[in-house]
Amino acid sequence: MSGRQGGKLKPLKQKKKQQFDETEDDKDFKDKQKQEQLAKKKAIETLKNKKGGPVQGGIKKSGKK
Repeated sequence: MSGRQGGKLKPLKQKKKQQFDETEDDKDFKDKQKQEQLAKKKAIETLKNKKGGPVQGGIKKSGKK
């Protein structure tokens, strides 16, 4: 017969992730990144909440034809 086997195939085994010991520098770096992200989000929110329409630019057309 054919060489195929029926049924489900077993999933391949994945390597275990290595435990990474964080140093003080790593923790400080991650904290700094989080603070920068929060600052960017706040800046975006303030721009969205700012009253007034978007800046209109481009060539102005006169009413004449």
